[in-house]
Amino acid sequence: MPDTDQDTPLSGHACIQSYLKVLDNSPGVYRMLNERSEVLYVGKARNLRARVSNYARPSGHTARIARMIDETRSMMFLTTKTETEALLLEQNLIKQLKPRYNVLLRDDKSFPYILLPRDHPYPQLRKHRGRRSTKGKYFGPFASAGAVNRTLNQLQRVFLLRNCTDSVFNSRTRPCLQYQIKRCSAPCVGYISEEDYGALMLDAERFLSGKDTNLQKELAAEMQVASDAMEFERAAALRDRIRALTNVQQQQGINPQGVPEADVIALHLEKGQACVQVFFIRANQNWGNRDFYPATGAGAAEPEILEAFMAQFYDGKEPPRQILLSHGLEEPDLMADLLAQRAGRKVEILVPQRGEKADLVAGALRNARESLARRMAHSTAQAKLLQGLADAFGLDAAPNRVEVYDNSHIQGSHAVGALIVAGPEGFIKSQYRKFDIKDTSITPGDDFGMMKEVLTRRFTRLQKEDPDRQSDAWPDLLLIDGGAGQVSAVAGILEELGVADIPMVGVAKGVDRDAGKEEFHRAGQRPFALRHNDPVLYFVQRLRDEAHRFAIGTHRAKRAKALTASPLDDIPGVGAGRKKALLAHFGSAKAVTRAGLADLRAVPGISDALAQVIHDHLNER
Repeated sequence: MPDTDQDTPLSGHACIQSYLKVLDNSPGVYRMLNERSEVLYVGKARNLRARVSNYARPSGHTARIARMIDETRSMMFLTTKTETEALLLEQNLIKQLKPRYNVLLRDDKSFPYILLPRDHPYPQLRKHRGRRSTKGKYFGPFASAGAVNRTLNQLQRVFLLRNCTDSVFNSRTRPCLQYQIKRCSAPCVGYISEEDYGALMLDAERFLSGKDTNLQKELAAEMQVASDAMEFERAAALRDRIRALTNVQQQQGINPQGVPEADVIALHLEKGQACVQVFFIRANQNWGNRDFYPATGAGAAEPEILEAFMAQFYDGKEPPRQILLSHGLEEPDLMADLLAQRAGRKVEILVPQRGEKADLVAGALRNARESLARRMAHSTAQAKLLQGLADAFGLDAAPNRVEVYDNSHIQGSHAVGALIVAGPEGFIKSQYRKFDIKDTSITPGDDFGMMKEVLTRRFTRLQKEDPDRQSDAWPDLLLIDGGAGQVSAVAGILEELGVADIPMVGVAKGVDRDAGKEEFHRAGQRPFALRHNDPVLYFVQRLRDEAHRFAIGTHRAKRAKALTASPLDDIPGVGAGRKKALLAHFGSAKAVTRAGLADLRAVPGISDALAQVIHDHLNER
């Protein structure tokens, strides 16, 4: 809906009031915009007119809402058929626009699962993350890779399923160490039939599904039958499996008995900061927990934070059948409808007051409170270090974003540049960036030339995306690994780019290149050092070491990829399947490069047109 036509632009309550004349009672989504047309807030409404009229009232608002209203200069509206559609659209817009006054889930990484595939006679039990493209059964989510690894370790001990890749499986001629330590049944060399291995897979599936109550009795009965038949080796193997299963069940003693499948979500809010703790209960087992620290939209209350968190958290994740909350939602039925649509089945949302479920929520709430306390303590210490950085380097204020740059190469080969970022919350790994050095005119090993390319690419893009420096992507301080020469060169680069006003400091190794003897260089100033026991010095060393670690890791990954590169990788139309067919037919990539057009046409799955493409590409090389 376009803004109202006014001789003098309206703001605040008056601006919002002007929209009431043209709004109806439809459900939908509204957006509040400031004078620069930036979205301040995205909200949903069962009745747009009624919701917007609440903002038009001159009083009765929280401090957060009052600030948002004062900054509002225009509004936009989208109507929907139902309130559930409005909620879904609201969360999509929040994810896309990231408005300042909305609650934002900043850490939304995918979760690992355990996969029991169905694409092999002897399937490999493995960890899975990402799209579910492989046919099989998926169990999860698990809170972390560590939780998956512990469960996989237990499953191997109990069910003797292989964990090797298909290529290793196909190449084995004798059992590996996993068989010797009784963690695999050695299907690779035929020590177990396909039928018996399938039975082990079904037992593992029952265990992960929480249907293992009679498993020990069944194993004990099998052991007795084997013993009576004087099959003592088989009886001993079954005995070892029973012991392993008993040990696992003892370790799982803290798991809930009356909650087969649920997510336990608890929120602790303190001094405007929030921690949401999520425990994953599947198959009556605790599959770990993870904490989240959503941006609270400048001071939202618990129900709004939880509602926004759940809508964003389950975007792309399948919700469980039951969700246990520490606080009630403003509209629990609406959230349940949304999650039921995503899951394709009923989802129950509860705020338990007594019993085992209440104990689970209390435990999650305790973890949320303790996690937030640790984070706030860390933030306080980090704030002191950043202020110390400002005092040491003569900055006007403590930096909110410190960028550290480094290069890595071996005699100029596989050269990369690296950028790491730190702020009030510590290292911001989502902001790390790596740069492949692309300028072929740079002399191999020319650190100045590599740094110039990295900084030019970084700030040219930044100036294009945010020329007015309105976002928090602009750094308050640059740290460069190097001495006076490096600082002088970088200062010239920044001046050419028009960003010479950004403070920049070079960190030189100092005498004998020993840690603790670093010298700091600024353009046009004498070098100086900090006391060897100064916490700020340790902080700078951590920043430099992290940049160095990230640069070296990036360089090694690039070098490893180059070592395994094949001339077939860059041929258009040749994917993994056709590449495999070519290698199987000719024996090696080198033999493919020597093949004639007629030989290429003889490869299964290679058409005449594709054979011509492959031949032309390899001959051009």
